[in-house]
Formats: sequence, C-alpha cells, structure tokens
Amino acid sequence: MRNKGNTAKLIEGPIGTILTKMTIAMTFGFIGMVAFNLADTFFVGKLGIDQLAALSFTFPVIMAVTSIALGLGFGASAVISRAIGEGDLHKVQRLTTDSLLLAFIVVLVFIILGLFTIDPLFKALGATPKIIPYIKVYMKTWYLGMPFVVVPMVGNNAIRATGDAITPSLLMLFAVTMNIVLDPLLIFGIGPFPELGIKGAAIATVIGRFFTFLLASWVLAKREKMISFSKLKISELVDSWKKVLFIGIPIAGARIIVPISIGIITRIVSSYGITAVAGYGVASRIEFFSLSVINSLAAVFGPFVGQNLGAKKFDRVQSSINISHRFSLIWGLAIFTLLFIFRNSIAGIFNNDADVIATISLYLIIVPLSYSLEGVYVLSTTALNVMHKPFHAAGLTIMQMFVLCIPLALLGSKLFGLTGIFIAIALSYIISGATSRIYLFKIFNREIKE
Repeated sequence: MRNKGNTAKLIEGPIGTILTKMTIAMTFGFIGMVAFNLADTFFVGKLGIDQLAALSFTFPVIMAVTSIALGLGFGASAVISRAIGEGDLHKVQRLTTDSLLLAFIVVLVFIILGLFTIDPLFKALGATPKIIPYIKVYMKTWYLGMPFVVVPMVGNNAIRATGDAITPSLLMLFAVTMNIVLDPLLIFGIGPFPELGIKGAAIATVIGRFFTFLLASWVLAKREKMISFSKLKISELVDSWKKVLFIGIPIAGARIIVPISIGIITRIVSSYGITAVAGYGVASRIEFFSLSVINSLAAVFGPFVGQNLGAKKFDRVQSSINISHRFSLIWGLAIFTLLFIFRNSIAGIFNNDADVIATISLYLIIVPLSYSLEGVYVLSTTALNVMHKPFHAAGLTIMQMFVLCIPLALLGSKLFGLTGIFIAIALSYIISGATSRIYLFKIFNREIKE
C-alpha cells in the first residue's frame, strides 16, 4: 500500500471536512453508477412502453444481484478499514485478495442460477407473455457480464477502505460515460453499429463494467499493493472469508430484502396496468438518483467509522454520526422541495405517455417527503455493520420492508389505490429512520463500555 507510514488516513483531522471532501468525491461516482440505470431507462423508453416495462421488471432482480455484491464489498471494507486502523498491512493484503476470490466464486454460482430461472422468476413478478421476450434478451446478456459488475464493486469498496474516495468515483464515471455513449449506438443502430434494441442496453452496460473491472484490478494490484497471492495459506483464506462473510452475509441478506420488496411492490402495482409498472420503475430510479448523495456519504462513512473504531477513537465516531444525520435531514428536505416543484418536467423526460407521467408525478409528490429519515436509516445501518453488528442492521431492514412497507402497501392499495401504496413506502421510511437512530446509539454506548 502507499504511504505505509500513515495508512489510517481518517483518524486525525476535522471530521466534517473529511466527510465532506470524501462525500463530494464519492457523489460523482455514485451518481455515475445510478446514471447507468437512468441512461438505460431514458434510451429504452424511446423504444416503447413494453420495453420500458420490461426494464422495470428487471430492476429488482438486478438490484438483488448487486445487493449481494455490495454486501460482500461492504463486508470487505469493514474488516479492511479496521485492519488499516490497527496498522496490520499483511492482514489488509490477505483480506483484500481473499475477498476478490470469494466474489468470483459467488458470481459463478449466480450466473448459473440466473440463466435457468428467467422465465419462472419474471412470471412470478407479474410480467406478461408479451413482456417476457424483452426481459430474456436483456437478462441473458446481463447475467453473462455479471463478473464485471460484481467484482469491481468489491474492489472499489476495498479502495474506499483506505480513505480514497476519488479513485472509485473516477472508475465509475468512466464506466457510465462509456455506457451513455454506447447506449444509443447499440440500441438504435447508429452508424456502423447494429440495431439491437433492449439487448444493446445490456451490452453497453457490460462493456462499461468490463473496463471498470480492469482499472480497479490495476489500482488494487499495482498502485495500492493490496493484492498478493504469495504465501497463500488455506487457513488464512478460510479465516478471511469467515470475517468478510460474518459481516457480508447479513448485509447482503438485508440488501436483498430491498429488491425483493421492490419486486413485491412491483407485483402489487402491476394490477393497475403496464403504464403503472413503467411509471413506478422510472420513479424508483429517480429515487436512487435523489438519494445518491446520502448513499455516497454512507459509502465513505463506513471506512471512517471503521478506522476510528480500530484506533479506539470513539468520540470521533459519535461526532461523525451526529454530523451525518443532520446532513441527511437537510438534504432530504431540499430534494423533496426540488422533486415536488419539478415533478412533471422530470417525469416527461423518460416517457411521453400521460398515464406513465401521472404515476411518476404521484410518487414524487408523496415518497420524497420521507427521504430525510430514509437517509438516517441508511447511515445508521452502515454504522452498525462496521461495529460488527450486521444482524442488528439486518433486523432494521426486515422491519422496514416486511413489517412496515409490504403490509402497509397491501392495505393502502385496497383503501386508496396507487396513492395508498406510495404512502405506505413513505411511512416505512419515516418509522424505520427514527427507530434506527435510537437503536444505533443504544448499541454504540454498549460498544464503548465493552
């Protein structure tokens, strides 16, 4: 690794300044990652409502796979950042290398499972026979390119564990730029490129991710010297996997709950017609974009908490929690105001169908009001994971989705239609956000005493 004399970069200096600089750097990259989805949505939306609906059905499934990748990545980041805080460089190399090997194995399993479950899975989500062919074309390509999606996510989290938020952001921005350039060329067949329709969107995504894979591997292996296959021992490999999976499995499980819930909500929404599904799919992507700054803060917040816990600087951890939560409240209110004012203009960017626009606008009136506390929930569960309390964080996610969101959505649908479903989503965000802050400080105070 670089700067061997000062590898724990986050245990000194003003907390607010450090988190702000890292978040700004990370935001550009995270927006780039979300822009992958928005670019595909924008260009596929030009093909027609059927293709846009097909893409909406793929969203929860792709989120489930990426949730597993992010779970492994965050598990790796949590243990690597604490190893950096402890100053154990050999441990850092072993954890990084072994995490990437684990990611490869997981990818192979999911490629096989994914390719053989396309039909039954998407039929269960409510996709009609008219939509299934578009889904199959898209997902077959996406599954085959899965290694270039999953492994860089784990690699980028390892890079962030060092306190470097700029490099992962640049890698993601490079990938999204390629995706935005290739999307129209491959979807519509511009110039010498073939007209591939929705399949072109999948190919563009895989190509962009492939180059991210190459660059992230070079950074970890050559620049940071965090990858090493010398003196590889099975006992150390297994020990690393245990540490990563202890945190990664609950995180992945908790993250998978979200796309599963989105899939269930999509199934409920599908009873209102294909335009409602298309509108909900677009609104979900707008939500991810709107929360990109909070998710960026969470991505750098984890390594910050990890390094300071490793160095036993508990006062800095507590201050960072309070600063981050205050920022989330302010950011959420600002985003709600912007989306409320410009909801119709934003909706019209993705499709010109009146019913699709109405669904998107309805969502943007109701749900963004809860984004402040959804941000508190995201930051609180991130801190719990780094504190090696992944099952506590997973419990909060189960509460948010299975205790609150889905039951309330079913009730809301019966009472108020689509409006009731969207109110249910907002209420689940608000209640879980308030609960997570209280629970986090209860666990944190116990951690200090121990």
